[in-house]
Amino acid sequence: MENKKKDIRALTKEQLRNFFVEQGDKAFRGNQVYEWLWQKSAYSFEDMTNVSKETRQMLEDNFVINHIKVDTMQRSSDGTVKNAVRLHDGLIVESVLIPTKTRTTACVSSQVGCSLDCKFCATSRLKRMRNLNPDEIYDQVVAIDNESRLYHDRPLSNIVFMGMGEPLMNYNNVIKAIDKITSTDGLGMSPKRITVSTSGVPKMIRKMADDEVKFNLAVSLHSAIDEVRTKIMPFNETFPLKDLKESLEYWYLKTNRKISYEYVVWKGINDSKKDIDAFVQFCKYVPCKVNIIEYNPIDDGEFQQASNEALDNYINALEQNRIVVNVRRSRGKDIDAACGQLANKS
Repeated sequence: MENKKKDIRALTKEQLRNFFVEQGDKAFRGNQVYEWLWQKSAYSFEDMTNVSKETRQMLEDNFVINHIKVDTMQRSSDGTVKNAVRLHDGLIVESVLIPTKTRTTACVSSQVGCSLDCKFCATSRLKRMRNLNPDEIYDQVVAIDNESRLYHDRPLSNIVFMGMGEPLMNYNNVIKAIDKITSTDGLGMSPKRITVSTSGVPKMIRKMADDEVKFNLAVSLHSAIDEVRTKIMPFNETFPLKDLKESLEYWYLKTNRKISYEYVVWKGINDSKKDIDAFVQFCKYVPCKVNIIEYNPIDDGEFQQASNEALDNYINALEQNRIVVNVRRSRGKDIDAACGQLANKS
């Protein structure tokens, strides 16, 4: 049986340099190939035009480049672009380009399916099949950067990990991908323009703080009352609000950086005065800002967008307590392209 070739992008630059030395070539050849793989996002060894034909063939004999393919791309009337991304093993994830007047944001996936069980989320209905590799996360960003330049005439400005999956359940690969995205050897993006959105895994939030990460943290909260949050997000029983609160206080102590709370208000679920009061109190523990997100219902009707009055009650209470709040309207409705944990089924 033929040996399975290794994906060349699993190698570090040093390993690639060593490989060429072992082949009797110069170490700098590894630098050249590394640049093609990451800065230039080469799809094949044939693309590497400043590398000799013999060297390209030798790479072909030893390695593969498991590049993603954008299987289908949908463009919305509001400029949103939704990609169905096919991975090398045939599995599909989604990524979304969200443009505004001042920025273009990539919403990327970190897992195929999801290991958590949020009741409102279409992705949670797909069992987690596997984690994405760092290069598969990186490729989503490159594809969206290309689309941003093509359709909006400007490079990608921001990245949010709010696509399929829980990023902190694939921590090592997400960190490796962000390292590549922010490296001068890669895309050279500022970590301040990257936000990792988690449903709230306290142990991993503490680890991020200890690792002194430079990107931003967002938490999908949706309720500051344990019983309500557990109904919406059953894993809250394992990671209750008390533990989450302590991990966020630890994050702020270590990083001195504000947290963003992602929050959806649903009719009859978390739209009462009691819910508002609990959330305002939770927001006072650590400096934060709040994004109230318009909800795209999935098909069973259990979760419905709350009334405008309920949203106004939240906004007024937050503003009265000097908590910054933004309302994020759903984008790309005509192509069913809400970003992330809130995405509709495709």
